[in-house]
Amino acid sequence: MRVETVVERVTALVVDRPGAVVAAFLAVTAVFAVGLGTVSTDAGTEGFTEDLPSTRAFEEVTERFSPPFEAESRSTQLVQQGPNVLSKPALLRMLESQERLADDPSFRVVGTSSAAGLVALTLDPEADTADEQVDAVEDATAEEVADAVREAAAIPGFRTLVSDDFNAESATATATVGVVEHDLPGEAPGVGNDAEDPLTPIQLRATALVTPDIVVFGSGVLGAEFGTVIGDSLLVVVPAAVVLIVVFLVYAYRDPVDLLLGTGALAMTLVWTVGFLGLAGIAFSQLLIAVPPLLLAVGIDFGIHAVNRYREERAGGEHPDSGVVGAMTVAERQLLVAFGIVTGTTVIGFAANATSAIGPIRDFGLVSAVGITFTFLVFGVFLPAAKVWVDERRVRYGLPTWGTTPLGKEGSALGAVLPVGVAIAARAPTLFLALVLVSTAGIAAYGTGVDTAFSQEDFLPPAETPAYLRDLPEPFRPSEYTATRTIDLLEGRFETAQDDTVTLLVEGRLDEPYALPSIERAGRDPPDSFVREGRNDRGSPDASGGGRGGGDGGSGGPGDGRDEGRGAVDRSVADVIRGAAAADPGFAAVVAESDLDGDGLPDENVRETYDALMASPAGDEARRFLTDDYRYARVEYQVKSDAPQDRAALDAVAVAERHRLPATATGELVVFKAVSDLIFASAVESLVIALALTAVFLVLVYRVTAGRGSLGVVNLVPILVSIACIAGTMRYFGVPFNALTATVLSVALGLGIDYSAHLVHRFADEFDARDDALAALSATARGTGGALTASVLTTAAGVGTLTLALTPILGQFGLVVAVSVVYSYLASLVVTPSAVMVWARLTGARGRPRTASATTGADGPVGGPTPTPEGGVTER
Repeated sequence: MRVETVVERVTALVVDRPGAVVAAFLAVTAVFAVGLGTVSTDAGTEGFTEDLPSTRAFEEVTERFSPPFEAESRSTQLVQQGPNVLSKPALLRMLESQERLADDPSFRVVGTSSAAGLVALTLDPEADTADEQVDAVEDATAEEVADAVREAAAIPGFRTLVSDDFNAESATATATVGVVEHDLPGEAPGVGNDAEDPLTPIQLRATALVTPDIVVFGSGVLGAEFGTVIGDSLLVVVPAAVVLIVVFLVYAYRDPVDLLLGTGALAMTLVWTVGFLGLAGIAFSQLLIAVPPLLLAVGIDFGIHAVNRYREERAGGEHPDSGVVGAMTVAERQLLVAFGIVTGTTVIGFAANATSAIGPIRDFGLVSAVGITFTFLVFGVFLPAAKVWVDERRVRYGLPTWGTTPLGKEGSALGAVLPVGVAIAARAPTLFLALVLVSTAGIAAYGTGVDTAFSQEDFLPPAETPAYLRDLPEPFRPSEYTATRTIDLLEGRFETAQDDTVTLLVEGRLDEPYALPSIERAGRDPPDSFVREGRNDRGSPDASGGGRGGGDGGSGGPGDGRDEGRGAVDRSVADVIRGAAAADPGFAAVVAESDLDGDGLPDENVRETYDALMASPAGDEARRFLTDDYRYARVEYQVKSDAPQDRAALDAVAVAERHRLPATATGELVVFKAVSDLIFASAVESLVIALALTAVFLVLVYRVTAGRGSLGVVNLVPILVSIACIAGTMRYFGVPFNALTATVLSVALGLGIDYSAHLVHRFADEFDARDDALAALSATARGTGGALTASVLTTAAGVGTLTLALTPILGQFGLVVAVSVVYSYLASLVVTPSAVMVWARLTGARGRPRTASATTGADGPVGGPTPTPEGGVTER
């Protein structure tokens, strides 16, 4: 079916049966409203880490090296702060908090540890239980407690439980951490955080039992805050967006009835989209918080253009209150094509994210594309029909009307500014366009240096909630969040008990003679981010002296920061074998029979050695690093605490490649680095796909609707300029590609194409009527440019409200999208006219008398005004 035929039929339905159209849309809205009550939420970062090789390796490690049918021991941290957390009262508060948790069976506590507990054991070595430790501290004097603190400071691990300002002489510290271990059934936690963590209810209840100076922290608290922040962000962002949008729409519509229709159509779009989530079973994630503002942005654009174009046609009639059907017929025929072009390109831009390898980004692409399609239906069909139905009754009953003048008309202040791009195009379009394209290439090259990042902190609120949010009345005031502040405290003021680790999963015949030597060799001459034997994490000599080292390991020379012969600090089945041989003479004899080179490892009869190891007292320890079928091994490497995470992750992959057997690097560092790389690849891939499909779509659409496919290329020029400027802006202000801003380039293409599409399509229509490119551009800049101005104000304000969201990732996204909308608007008004003039010169295009087209009837023009060369209108 031809495009003109479809447009004619839809237009006839809108103007001839508006009541039936409105009733049908309200009925569909009622259906989608059912889905609102079934929408679920999906918070946390687990969705980003699924289906990655490193994640699958992590799951393999968890499954194969955890004893079957055994409950998982998971922990809660009790973070205490105060002037001196090692004073007698503070120590008692920590011990009493741990005692309350341990005494409640529902917390499934299997053990506790803390600096307070070590001090209590120093006072009374027999105080094994929490209540006995409380008694030991209570019975001691303040001086005895201080002496016990000084003595306990020599116990291994004590300093990892107190802040780095610990002073042994004065027995003081301003922060400490206690740990409570829980015995929980079920699967071990995966990489990332999940809002449905089984520790969540335990840790939330624990908050009510500890003393006020203690903050409960752990994966359950993180999961709870991941979930809560979605609702809190929506409660802030959506009302703010609505208020700003209504303010700007009051100016754009200047008619309370039109304002009501426009905002009602926006609400209908949101009900359809959110209801679709519930009916389709798609969980509402943090990334999807960005979808409502995006739909509001496009809906506003469509609504203003629909009403403004209709008013342009009405303004040319002899009587302002006549010609409702004729004006909407002309406007609807033109707008359906323009809206179709905008919808097609926007859907392509958004849906390009559905190609991402990251699940939440795929959902974002799908939902936003579906939402844009709903927006087209609501504003392309429902709103015009509702407008016809209402205005016919206004005319019939003589009801008052307001704001009938179109935006940007000739003689207005806005109308004087809008043709600035036309003025440039009239003088030196080729030179100006060449300068723009050269500058764009330079900005794009600079923009390729945008950083990429992924971390769980992106999805958490800031350490301190801004005052303007804390002062909001209920129910808009955000909840109290502690996770980010606690993470900052733990990372900034505590020494880690051990360095960060990366894990390698080695697969294959581990009972072959070459398997163990391969594991040993892989750790020799480790990369700089790995901890070396005999040295601490900062490269200074370690008091523990040398390690295995030896062999032909190091290649570094003096002064290069390397220690020749020193291998990485690792832990594997080889270490278990050596440790078991040292402790068990019988097993040592088994190893000695097969150890030909004296390195403490079997060189033959490897399987028999493994069998003896598994049967020895060290068997349980061995199963942490080797499966019973000898097909999988786990190797852990320590990573320097101050090493950049990206570097450590890349080094782990490099070490994995040294193994003779297939090895996969895993662990949180490696998984998050893999997600970061995927985010960048997704951003580039989505943009390339969106550009290619958009170019093809535009060429085909303009070929079918205007007979000029090359106008599709012209349509792309201003958006390419704005995309380059966005990338450059992100790099300049240090905004990285993260889980959400990775979608910005394709989203900017989808949103930004709206502005140039409206202008180019209107130009094609005006050009056919005038056969004068410059006059057509002038009429287009004033007629469509006025609607674009109102649209950019409301869109930038609506999307910009995402900066009020509680998570950094949403704030960055909202800011960048708002800036991209402004760039797209400016590029469309300033660059498009010159691109059109160059196109007209290169193609020698001329306007043609109209026959049947999207804006005419079969027998010629259908009622309404015809623009004059000066930019005004005359009645047809």
